[in-house]
Amino acid sequence: MSAFGWANAVAFTVSTQPVKWSDLVGNIGALSTVALAIRRSLLTWPVQIISAALLFGASMSAHLGGNASRQVVLAGLAGYGWWRWMHSRQSVRSDHNVAVRFATNAERLVLVALLAVGTAGFAALLQATHTSWDPIPDAYIFIGSVVATLAQARGWVEFWLVWVLVDLVGVPLAWTHGLVVSGAVYAVFLVMCVVGIRDWALQSRKAQRLRSTIPEGVPA
Repeated sequence: MSAFGWANAVAFTVSTQPVKWSDLVGNIGALSTVALAIRRSLLTWPVQIISAALLFGASMSAHLGGNASRQVVLAGLAGYGWWRWMHSRQSVRSDHNVAVRFATNAERLVLVALLAVGTAGFAALLQATHTSWDPIPDAYIFIGSVVATLAQARGWVEFWLVWVLVDLVGVPLAWTHGLVVSGAVYAVFLVMCVVGIRDWALQSRKAQRLRSTIPEGVPA
């Protein structure tokens, strides 16, 4: 049995598509991660690490090298996000959650550039190494997820918009490669992202008002 043979275990079948245990449980964790992110809870990050480990196995079994690599990077970034949110929460005096804000125009340009250049470069790598059936969308999801997670760790509201772009590609890609649960979860993510954008936008305005009341020279 291969190192990732456990990922091929079938939980049940939807129509003619088998649903793997790793895909099922990993995506339940992914949904929980988004729900926790909406609430700006520190539990977002440990749940994401566990989910990434499970989805790594599911992606390897489906020969989606880009998506598998994405899970490894996301687990690492989750560690960074966990640390940063802990620091941010300690800095906000009247709130037990993290402070969020809209990105500046310069930061938005950086996000767009990372998406474009990163997708092109990683797609070329996947194609050269023959590690993905669909290099361009696979790379797009990988880079988009990385960029979104970085923006989330920084507390930028725009990270939800990046996730929307990822979801629009993730639904058909996952379904055509036998990851039925992943495809369905991507669709649910779209709805959750709308809720997340609204909530984080409101919290951003609240955090801005809070910062404006802190006397000059006092850490915000």
